[in-house]
Amino acid sequence: MGGRNIGVAVDFSSCSKAALRWASTNIIRNGDQLILIHVNNSYQNEQGAVHLWEQSGSPLIPLVEFSDPHVTKTYGLSPDKETLEILAHVANQRGVEVFGKIFYGDPTKKLCEAVDVVPLSCLVIGSRGLSTLKRALMGSVSTYVVNHATCPVTVVKENA
Repeated sequence: MGGRNIGVAVDFSSCSKAALRWASTNIIRNGDQLILIHVNNSYQNEQGAVHLWEQSGSPLIPLVEFSDPHVTKTYGLSPDKETLEILAHVANQRGVEVFGKIFYGDPTKKLCEAVDVVPLSCLVIGSRGLSTLKRALMGSVSTYVVNHATCPVTVVKENA
């Protein structure tokens, strides 16, 4: 079986790493493609290359390029060592191709767009565990994505 595009929203926080670990254990199977979806919402408009990808996101970036500082700088990406180790393990142990796709703008809207642009079979996203008051004031990316994405969405709590 396999052959699915499994998306995981990553911002390199502890909750996105929990979502990545959960997806690699519970959803991903041999033959799937793991697509990391990162939304850079603090990019500068002056970055020349970003103008090329503002609307549809970056091209798919192979895992081997994630550790190249020139590549990560080009895309405004800052992957940490732990995330890279999780990805290498998934790629090597599970027989999964890993790619990243970077979007620029509002995470709530861009994550929903990623579902159709890539396209994704499903999306896994971490939950920051905001209190009811903070969620009401700031909004919740995961709640928005669950209600607006056109594919199944799984929200993973950090302590899952």
